[in-house]
Parts: sequence; structure tokens; C-alpha cells
Amino acid sequence: MFAQLPERRMHWVRWILTIGWLLVIASLFYDPWTAALTEPDHPWSPFRLTGECVPVQGQCVVETPQPLGATVFWGAIVPSGILILLVFGHELWRRICPLSFLSQIPRAFGWQRQFKRENQKTGTVRYELAKVKSDSWLGRNYSYVQFGYLFIGLCGRILFFNADRLVLGSWLLFTIAAAIAVGYFYGGKSWCQYFCPMAPVQTIFSEPRGLLGSKAHMSDQRITQSMCRTVEPDGTEKSACVACQSPCFDIDSERTYWDELNRPEESLIRYGYVGLVIGYFVYYYLYAGNWNYYFSGVWNRDPNQLAALMNPGLYVFGQVINIPKLFAVPLVLGGFTAIAYCVGQWIEKRAKSHSQRHHPSLSSDIIRHRIFAICTFGIFNFFFFFAGRPLLQLTPLWVQFGFDVGIVFLSTLWLQQSWRRSPDLYSRENLASRFRKQLEKLQLDVSQFLDGRSLNDLHANEVYVLAKVLPGFTRETRHEVYKGVVREALEEGYVNYSSSLEVLQQMRQELDIPDDEHREVLEELGVEDPELLDPTRQRSLENQVRLNGYQKSLERLMLLQNQQASNAAFNQLVEQNSSQMRSLRQQYSITSADEEWILSGLSSEVGTARRIEFLLAQLPHLIAAHRALNQPILRPYQPVLTLLQESIYHKKELIVRSLLEQLVPLQNDEMAVKLAHSLKKLSSLVLVELLEAGQVDDPTSFKNRLHPTILFNLTQPGEQATECSLDSLPAEVLPYLEALLDDQNPLIQTASLYIIAHLDPECGKAFSRDRGNKTSSPLLRETAELLLSLPAPYPSLAAFPMLEKVVYLFNSDFFHRVQSETLVALANRAEVRTYTPKEAITEAGDTCRELLLLIEGDATIHYQLGDRVQIERLQPGQILDELEVLAHSKSENTILAASDKTRILAIAVDAFDDLLNKDSDFARRVLELESRHLQRLVKLGQATQFT
Repeated sequence: MFAQLPERRMHWVRWILTIGWLLVIASLFYDPWTAALTEPDHPWSPFRLTGECVPVQGQCVVETPQPLGATVFWGAIVPSGILILLVFGHELWRRICPLSFLSQIPRAFGWQRQFKRENQKTGTVRYELAKVKSDSWLGRNYSYVQFGYLFIGLCGRILFFNADRLVLGSWLLFTIAAAIAVGYFYGGKSWCQYFCPMAPVQTIFSEPRGLLGSKAHMSDQRITQSMCRTVEPDGTEKSACVACQSPCFDIDSERTYWDELNRPEESLIRYGYVGLVIGYFVYYYLYAGNWNYYFSGVWNRDPNQLAALMNPGLYVFGQVINIPKLFAVPLVLGGFTAIAYCVGQWIEKRAKSHSQRHHPSLSSDIIRHRIFAICTFGIFNFFFFFAGRPLLQLTPLWVQFGFDVGIVFLSTLWLQQSWRRSPDLYSRENLASRFRKQLEKLQLDVSQFLDGRSLNDLHANEVYVLAKVLPGFTRETRHEVYKGVVREALEEGYVNYSSSLEVLQQMRQELDIPDDEHREVLEELGVEDPELLDPTRQRSLENQVRLNGYQKSLERLMLLQNQQASNAAFNQLVEQNSSQMRSLRQQYSITSADEEWILSGLSSEVGTARRIEFLLAQLPHLIAAHRALNQPILRPYQPVLTLLQESIYHKKELIVRSLLEQLVPLQNDEMAVKLAHSLKKLSSLVLVELLEAGQVDDPTSFKNRLHPTILFNLTQPGEQATECSLDSLPAEVLPYLEALLDDQNPLIQTASLYIIAHLDPECGKAFSRDRGNKTSSPLLRETAELLLSLPAPYPSLAAFPMLEKVVYLFNSDFFHRVQSETLVALANRAEVRTYTPKEAITEAGDTCRELLLLIEGDATIHYQLGDRVQIERLQPGQILDELEVLAHSKSENTILAASDKTRILAIAVDAFDDLLNKDSDFARRVLELESRHLQRLVKLGQATQFT
């Protein structure tokens, strides 16, 4: 709600509130005016002393007139902050907080601590902004630091500065000085993120989000919630984020909440805070022996606060307990905190146990989240039963009643809103928002389906349903849209290479995208933007925001100088605007690696060169892998080896295709000529096939798109890479097979493991123990278990039932390049049968109940053509009766085994039909294959007719 309020307006609001807060602090040291309002004989002031006896441990407190600074601060300012957090969320509080504002003074004056960094190669010196490292002690334990600071602050209130204005003022000035010091030592909002004692309170009352808070994960705005921002001279706002913490509470509080939900410190903060607040208010009763001491407000006017530090701190049932107040306060507050923490943990454990028995659909995350929500609801109402009550009691009864009803009403609305939230719903909304952005890029006509609404008005479920009914949403379009979602998710660190398959599973189910297509998308993205999948590159939403802010600032500098984004322009910018560049680097905490990456984004020339360099660097490794997989020692495993060879070939094809795409716009540029020579040397077979693909008059073919000079350089005879060499030793081949164990496709992993085990049984057993326990793939698990149980040397492929069936399905023409999940599903339902010579596999007139695949040996099919019989010999890999299976008809021909050992893979018709219904890609491929088969039969029939 308040996230998009103009920063200039909020800047003035911060100034006004900060000045007001500083005036309140000043009044704690000098205030000769407001004490008159507390005089007993004041004619109209509601703050005048009544002379009522307020007993503390059996004795009346002697009150004297005093200024109202402390009363206003504790009775109005502090409760207002809690109310703002629950109702409006952190996106208002953090934008108006005076302490956060004051902590940015060093940044405003450019006085922040920096580290000197020198490039050893070039000698270039740069200074980088200091930040709290995530793996440092503070980065790991800041939650405990903040909660400890909060605990000390509440103890200090009761002991030192509830009523003593000088101590309170000194404490607040010390806190301001600490915030400014942190702003000097660390960049960004490090005070808010790592030190501020109000931070735990903010997370409790504004996570997953405030009642009127915005949904950052569904916003189209670059600047969300309370994230850092600055204003350009022309009035536009830009991000000032330096990624001081990830995930960042200011950018998306709900994302932070779900990411940190199961951290152990969250239990301490949520449950411990409940006990801390209860203990704080209960202590007033335990100290005075009555509630009137608190509700009368005498505690913030007590003239003997410091003098009573060593007096008895507890008065229970009319008896004094001789524990000095100095020690009793932390004991009581600490005891309540510990008890609440233990009770909260016990309740959570019991709730999860009960849910497993009676509501197994509820995840442990949902249970913990709802218990946290109940804690927040309860402690919010408990807090406002006490907080501000001494001032509230000075108002009419109807005001007090309205205030109480309002508090309960607002907190109930918040609880209802938070109760429905879940990590799955958040993820679904997040992905739907990304998907919606990709749909908008397609500019499809969706008005007829939305009944006057826009895409932004649709819920998550509606977006996916809409995509399925859009006429222009073809399979190719779906692939591109999904690729766009994956690209954005990778850029922001929402997923990485290994987690993307699981995180995006729900979206793939909605769009009927198989897992293999996801892996294909990752391969394509890895080729198009190599750094996306680079595990050494820091990927996070916060880092992306930081770099985007820096890039926008550079573009603006170039625009002011009427320069185009290029390498030369960038270097000129560095030279001519060195002070501005240093300021920008410091502002966004830019490293040399960051600057190099930004440069590639600014300059298409540099970006293209980086991509070409990376892609060319990958080809030698793939060529070496191809060479290793074609060694004679691997020929005995050829059926399994084909899986790996095709995988390597496909990756080479993607890279060479991408390189050719880079060559097209370069025309006959010098860079293009060099690339053509390098590509010609590194790859020949794939290059030739891609250049020969397509018709002569096809405008999309590379032959027609590439510049003639470049095409000549790619096709002329000359030095070429040697794709194969002979007689490598197993030790030379094993590293390439081991690398394939890290492939995401379980078929590739299993095939690699199988061949490794045959070449080196001990190594195979080690990998089987390691990978078999971690995998979720039944194929890999079964193969690993068999390799561990069978003695070496290992028997033939037939000893691995699941792998054998998958391999022969993959190698067949009918199922070649079908999605791996489909192959595994078919293998699960398939049965292997063995036939003797001349034994009937099927006979004419039999009802076709199974799809038959010849996997070993030979078979003959006998066609009845009029008065004569035509015999056709079948080879392994061929389907024997696909047309009859698809038509659910009877067999018109007889099929006989024709070798000493003929093995058939049989798949029940029901299982085959079920997969056709579930896997649309498989059904499409089957139709394509059968169309070609029918065309072949028609030609055969025509040839027979003429003969």
C-alpha cells in the first residue's frame, strides 16, 4: 500500500518525524513547560496528579509534578510503532523510522568504511564498500544479537529509564550513535538488518506481511516494499540496494519469512518474545503487589527508580522476597522467556505429531506457520491490553471500548489473512506472476477470454487455465514461455540448477511440461547465457537488484553524454567521470567482477564476445568426451552407450547452433571470421549437419542467413578436429563417464554408472553406494542396488531388468528420444519374453493386446497378399504390431521367431493407451511415426500392385 509512495514525499515525512523524535529526546534533558500540566491544581489538564495512593510493596508512592516526555514516549510513540507494523507492515515503518533514517548519515556524506582492492595483473586500485559477510559470526548469529539487545532494553526500561528522563535520553542518544556508527562500518541498512532491537518485533508483527501490505512477489514494480531507493535529479526513483543481506526483509518480507521459517532462531524469537512481553508486564504486578501500579502510570513517574535498584525486587502474596530489583528483573523476564520458548516448542511438537496421525496433508511448515500466527495474534492483543493503557484510561469509556474493539478487529483480520498463506501458495503466486509477464510479451489477444479483466487481475490458477485455452499458445510457445520463467527464476536466485526441477514442478504440472523438457530448457539456457548456470556466480534477488541499480546509473551517465552503450564508451566513461564512477561503485558495492559483468550487459559487442568465448571453451571438452565414448573398449556396452553418445551429441549441437546464431548478425566482421575459423577447427560433423539442414530455398537455414564469406570459411576443406581416436585405456575414459554422473537426467546417470562399474568394479560400487542413497529415481536406485549385490565381473545387460528395458526402448525407432519419464513408465509396465526358432509370436486373427518390440534376435512377419505370402525380416529395435495396437484390431499377419534366441519386450495395450492419454508429447510422436509408417506401406502396396 505504501511501497509506491514517492520517495521525495517520504523523505520529508522522515525529516518531520526525526525532528519530532529528536525534540522529544531533547525534552528529556530540558523541559520547563510540560511539568505544569501535571500539577494537582491544574484546571483542565488530564495529566494532573490526583493524589491517589498507589501502593508499592505496601507503601504509597510519593509523586511530584514532572515533564511528560517519558510518558508520551512510552505511552504513545512505542505502541504506535507496533500498530503500524501489524496493519501497514514494514513497508511503511522502515520508510519512516527515524533511527533507520539517522543510520544513513554516513552514506549521505560518503563517509563509509571501504576496503582497498588491487588488481595484481593490471595494478588497478579500487575501493569496495564494507558489508557484513553472510558466513561471519555476525552474519550467522545476528538474530540472537538483536533479540539479546531487545531483552537488555526491556530490562533497562524497568530498572533504569522508564521514569528517569536523563537515563532514557542518554540511552536513546547512545542508540542513535550506535546506528550512525554501524552506518559507517557497514553499507546498506546494516543497522536495521543486523543490530536494531526492533528488528525481531518487526518480523513478528509484519511477517508474512502486514494487513494492508503489498505482495512484492506479484508486483510489476522494480522497487518493492521498503527497499532502499534514491531519487534522480529528474525525479525518477532508482534502487539503492547494495545486497547487504539475502534474503532481504525490505524487498520481499514474505519470501524472507518462508526461507527462514525453519531456522532454529525463529523459535526463540517467536516463542521467546511472547514470554518476554508477558514477563515484562507481569513483573509490575510481582514488584508492586498490585495492578494499579502499572495502570495508573506511576511506573513512568516514579522518582525512586534508580534508588530502588538494590531494594527487594519481588512482592508476592503480601510478602517481600529479598532479591534485589537489579537481579530480579532479568531473572523474571528471562524465566518467562525460557518458559514460553519451551512451551512453544512442546506445543509445536505435539501439533505436528497430531497432524501426522489425523491430518497428514498438512505439512510441518504449515503447522509451524499457523502456530507463529496464533502467537502473533495473541501477543498483539495482550500487548495492547497493557500498552498505552495509562494514557488511554484518561479518555472517555467509549473511546477505550472503541480502541479495544478496533485492536481485536484488526488483529483478527490479520490472523485470517495469514492463516491462509503457505509456502506452496507463495511459490504458486510467484511463478504465476512470472508466467503472466511472459504471456504479456507474446502480445496474444486474450480480451475475449477475460470478460473485461486484464492479465494482472487473474489469480494464479486462472493464469494457467487461460494459457491452455489460448489459440496461439502452441507447444513451441509454451516452451519459450516456460524458458522465460526459468531464466528469470535463475537470474534472481529463486532457483538454481539443482533445485529448479523440484521448485518448478507444480508449474510444469499445470502446463503439461515433462521433466525432460525442463532439462532441455536448462541446456538451452546454459548455451544462450552461460553465466546463468555458473555455480561460482552469486545469484540472488538482492544481488540482481543491486547490479540492476548500478547498470541503470551507468546508462544514465552515458545518456547524459549522448553516448551509445559500448566497450569504448564505457572505458571513456571510466576515464572522464572517475569521481562519479568511484561514487557509484561505492554506492552499490561494486567489485571488478561485477563491473565486468555489467559491461557485458551494457555492450552487445562485449556480451557477444563473452558468450562466444565461453561456448568455444566448452567444445574441446565435449569433443574429448565424444572421443572417449567411441573407444573400442566400450563397444561391448553399445546399447547402453548410445544413451551417453546422444547426450554428448545433443549438447554439441546446441552449442554449435548457438555459435552459428551469433555469427549471423556479425556478417563478415573480423570477430565473425575468427569465430568461423575456430569453429571449423573444433567441430566438423555437427557443423556440417547443421549447415546442410533445411531446403535450398529455406530462408531460416544457416546457409541462407550466414554471410557468404563466413559460409566459405566454415565449409572450405582444411584442418578439422579429429572426432575419434583409438585404443584409449579405461583410466582415460573413466573421468568422462564420472562427469556424466552429475547430469540431471537419471537415464544418463544410470547409463554412466553401469559402464563405470564394468570398467572398474570397485569404483562402480563406490559410486553406487553414494548415488543410490541420494537419488529419487527408481531406475538409478535399482541399478545401484544390483551393482552392489552382484559379484564382479558383472553379467550382461539382461541382469539389470529395468535398465535393459529402458535402453531397448530408447534405441528403438518408435520410442527414440521419447521423454525419459515416459520410457521409465513404459519399462515399469513392460515384460520381456523369450522365443525359440519358428515359434509364433503372434498369429493372424489374434486380438492385439500388447505392443511388441523386438530387442534381441530376428523375427519374420508373414503378409497374406492374395494367394501368396510375402515375408519381411525384422531387426532388433523394430515394433512388430503398432498399427493393430493403435487401432485395437486383430492381427492380420503372423510373426515368427527366426533365431536361436529371440527376445520380445511386450507392453500391454491398456498401459500404452494410458501413457498416450497422459503424455501429449508421446502421443504426438506416435502419430508422426505412424504417419511415416503408413506412407511406407502405401508405397509398398503400390509397388506390389504394379508387379
